[in-house]
Amino acid sequence: MIQNETNETDIFLRGTIAQELDFYRITETVSQLAASEEGRALLKQREAVSDKEQITKLKSLGHEWSIYLNSTRPAAIHGWPSVGTVFPLLGIDGAQLSQEQLFTLALFCTAAQTAKTLIESAAEEFEIPNLNSIAQEMPSLKEAGDMIFSVLDKDGNVRDLPELRTIRAKIASIHKEIESSIRKYTSDPALNGALQSNVPAFRADRELLAVRADHRSAVSGIVHEVSASGQTIYVEPEEVVRANNELIQQEFALQSELRRIFRELTAKIGIFKDDFTDALSKMTLLDTTCAAAKWLSSTRGVFAEDCDMQKEPPAIYKARHPLLGDKAVPVDISFMDSKRVLIITGPNTGGKTVTLKTIGLFALLNQAGLPVPAAEGTRLPVFSSIFADIGDEQSIDDSLSTFSSHMKKTAQMVNCADSNSLILLDELASGTDPQEGGAIAMATLDTLIERGSFTIVTTHHGILKNYGYTNKSCINASVEFDTGTLAPTYRLLMGVPGESHAIDIALKSGLPQSVVNKAREYISTEQADVSTLIRGLTQKHAELDSLLKTQKEKEQKLAVKELKIQEKEVSLKEQEIELRQKEKKSASEFVSQTRKQLENLVRELREGEITREKTLAVKSFISGMSDGLDAISTDIQNTKDSLKKQQEEIKKQNETLLQNGIRLGKQRSGGSSSNKKTRQKMSNAEALKTASVTTFSAGAVRQEPPKPVSLLPGTEVIAGTAARRGVLLKKEKSGNWSVQFGSMKMSVPESAIKPLVNTPTPSFSTPQIVFDKAQDSSEESERPKFELRLLGMRYEEAVKALEKQLDLCAIHNFKSFSIIHGKGSGILQKAVRDILSHYPGIKEFHFAMPEEGGTGKTYVTLM
Repeated sequence: MIQNETNETDIFLRGTIAQELDFYRITETVSQLAASEEGRALLKQREAVSDKEQITKLKSLGHEWSIYLNSTRPAAIHGWPSVGTVFPLLGIDGAQLSQEQLFTLALFCTAAQTAKTLIESAAEEFEIPNLNSIAQEMPSLKEAGDMIFSVLDKDGNVRDLPELRTIRAKIASIHKEIESSIRKYTSDPALNGALQSNVPAFRADRELLAVRADHRSAVSGIVHEVSASGQTIYVEPEEVVRANNELIQQEFALQSELRRIFRELTAKIGIFKDDFTDALSKMTLLDTTCAAAKWLSSTRGVFAEDCDMQKEPPAIYKARHPLLGDKAVPVDISFMDSKRVLIITGPNTGGKTVTLKTIGLFALLNQAGLPVPAAEGTRLPVFSSIFADIGDEQSIDDSLSTFSSHMKKTAQMVNCADSNSLILLDELASGTDPQEGGAIAMATLDTLIERGSFTIVTTHHGILKNYGYTNKSCINASVEFDTGTLAPTYRLLMGVPGESHAIDIALKSGLPQSVVNKAREYISTEQADVSTLIRGLTQKHAELDSLLKTQKEKEQKLAVKELKIQEKEVSLKEQEIELRQKEKKSASEFVSQTRKQLENLVRELREGEITREKTLAVKSFISGMSDGLDAISTDIQNTKDSLKKQQEEIKKQNETLLQNGIRLGKQRSGGSSSNKKTRQKMSNAEALKTASVTTFSAGAVRQEPPKPVSLLPGTEVIAGTAARRGVLLKKEKSGNWSVQFGSMKMSVPESAIKPLVNTPTPSFSTPQIVFDKAQDSSEESERPKFELRLLGMRYEEAVKALEKQLDLCAIHNFKSFSIIHGKGSGILQKAVRDILSHYPGIKEFHFAMPEEGGTGKTYVTLM
């Protein structure tokens, strides 16, 4: 077949050289784009050739396929199973293909006929003469396909042929008879105790009954099997035995008839054996060239133009090594007339070896009829041989040093090279004394120039740079290097030699400054001048890269700063939700305790005068507290939803930044939750709407902190969540105390009890609950405030307002609030601290954070 035809003159285009240049890895990739198994196998075996006619044929077909694939026409090549092994059986007397083999041939006939029809049709619209020629020359397999499909359907099953219909009907009838006989046993109630299961068992394609061993006589027939436990035997009833035997005979007759049909069909299509063979050759050619066109599209490549080196030099534009993918930096390699040697210099890891291997790989791909990942205008000659010495190989078995290994390969090149050879030399004459190595390198290049070989060399020898300038057959090139970062850019600069930058790299790698300075002294003035010239040529590239890098860094810093701010906002929201949930829990406990108190109070009221208005007021009071908690829950849920949206937005921004190479750890702000502004946004007092409870004088609470005393019956205490005054009666078994509050007795945990010392026993009166609609207008003045503002008040006014706030907090079980007193002369600030320091119900107080008012604002927390 044309795509794999090679000859002995092409031995220097395949094997080791092709493997070193990664040619076989590329053909493996291209083969995955083929539609058929035969096509994939041929592409894996594809080799570069020196036959210009064969190369031109393959490239022309690939180019025409590109035209077809870029159109809106349906795919012309469809996959088919491997059929090459079936052809030898065709045309042999008495041969019979199996059902699967016949179906495989039928699918191939369909694929070939589809390709032939679609290509011939497309040729009327597009300029695809080579594809059209193959399609027209391809023999038609329609008749052979119709013969096979007259026996098999599109799924590969045998059709309902007249000669098979009678046998299949008998088989179906016998199956029904067997099922009916088995059903007679399984549905007989008298056999329920004899059968292990009502579901038939299958052994050797026969339906059997699972009978209990101790009821063997219940079913007469043949025993086919006994279970491992011996408790079940599998019996084939007598009437089923006869039916199964007849079934076997009919199935044998069916298979005999099928063999006869397949044998006759094999003989009929045997006359198309040559057509099948010819069609397969053309179909694999179409499949492999179509796969090459698909790879061209995926790599954004081209088929290289033909190039006669006697008339014009080769040129490669925007070359990208296919194994590097998106990481590949496009390289332009254009030669000048009469220049046969390209000398590439520059630092290590600068891309010299990649450039060398790219040129060699492109030459092999071009001579295998495959596209190259490059831009339009790329042109390559046809080489009769390609030699390469790439890498650092050392042979222990042959006792060869690195230099000896290189010289062995170089000797083979010099001996075999001619005017149609491509020579690739990586680090020519390295691994030995630089002076001697340079001399060997120049002598080798002199010989290759005499032979007329097309030679590409990479080197660090400074003497070869001068050789490239002085020899008219040579041209210098270098890989660009960023002297600021000491990093390569992987761009090739034609006509400019490169510096090795060995001293700069050595200094950066940690070599002492004194050693580096001494090395610079050994560099000749002439070489320093050349280095200065080279740096001037590349300076403009460095300036542009610097500007782009600075702009990118600024954008990244702004994005990071914005993300940190948003994350801080989310963190504050999370803390706010946490505080609200804690306060909601406290409010729930308060409502529960208050409900119990109100129920007791209502019972007391019933002993006196009860009015309808008072009863409705009590119910309204309880309902209002529950509604307040519902409002709190709704507010918390809304805050959570808002927080979730912000988190999703930050996540998206973070992903965007990560794509640009920014990795930002999540920043969390610390600090005590008691210092947050959210402390003042929620209070249990929101549950109280229209009631005030008077149980004891507020003045009795504000006194000096009592000394610890033992809890004994008769001790006066402040107890419960409402901090009411009462008298201990007795300690209960549960550890709680029975406390007398006026006319009520309640069980209170010991942890919620504080004794009063040296305080006269108050005269308790019946607690009163006052509900008055008129209070609605002055509700704010009779309830504690979240934020008490004292700014602008005189000393006496401020003290009175603060004392009233503390009294209301004690009455309404209000746990925290803030005071804005300002800084000024400090009079109000000092007054606030004096009062709070001597108030017994204060748990703690502190100034606000600087961003919330600092020493001009105080947060207060009550017990």
